[in-house]
Amino acid sequence: MFQKRIIVCLDVKNGRTTKGIKFKGNIDVGDPVEMAAEYYRQGADELVFYDITASAEKRGIMIDVVRRVAREIFIPFSVGGGIGSLDDMRAVIMAGAEKVSVNSQAVKNPDLIRQGASLFGNQCVVLGMDAARDTEMPSGYRVYINGGRTSTELDALQWAHQAVKLGAGEIVLNSIDADGTREGYEINLTRMLSQSVPVPVVASGGAGKPEHLVEVLSDGCADAALIASMVHIQGYTVDGIKADLGRAGIPVRRE
Repeated sequence: MFQKRIIVCLDVKNGRTTKGIKFKGNIDVGDPVEMAAEYYRQGADELVFYDITASAEKRGIMIDVVRRVAREIFIPFSVGGGIGSLDDMRAVIMAGAEKVSVNSQAVKNPDLIRQGASLFGNQCVVLGMDAARDTEMPSGYRVYINGGRTSTELDALQWAHQAVKLGAGEIVLNSIDADGTREGYEINLTRMLSQSVPVPVVASGGAGKPEHLVEVLSDGCADAALIASMVHIQGYTVDGIKADLGRAGIPVRRE
């Protein structure tokens, strides 16, 4: 049976892990290298590292932190934030990441996805999509960039299809409405994307208890769930969450 993945997200600002609500009011929650090592020990299937202010500040990603995290973990590791060229992608992969997540820069230059997939393979290129509900959009959801600060004219579903055609091998859907609320994932859009694109979809934003992961990982919805506040702040552990998922009949990797 296809196993669902539990992915821990580290949003990093000024070299420290941070967490906010709906992309605002971020607080310091610890050292990303130490946290990455701990979540690896707990049984995380993958780790995602986002340099959350790189695009807005128009600078490159913090390669030194990426390199230090990569030395501590031996699971797939995805890195995003401010990646705007093949050189940026190459630097992240050379620093130890298996996947590169493109978001704002891909909206500004969609060919970046094609170039990256051509050079490094589709499996290396992840589309990070920040979306919020908007009734003016055909799907009901609008794409935002620059860490949720800037609206675009892109419809979430249409952009997902375009990105996959260009070569994105995975989509991480970050719900701005649900982010940090601990009230559950954006089920409607997650299911819509999962059922209409041929690549894995990762649900991100809103997890507050194991039941939320059960819901989003059930039939026809996400291939993987991304968590942050649950393990950074609320006291849950990855292995504990996986035990709950197993009891609910969700297939997950257990050590």
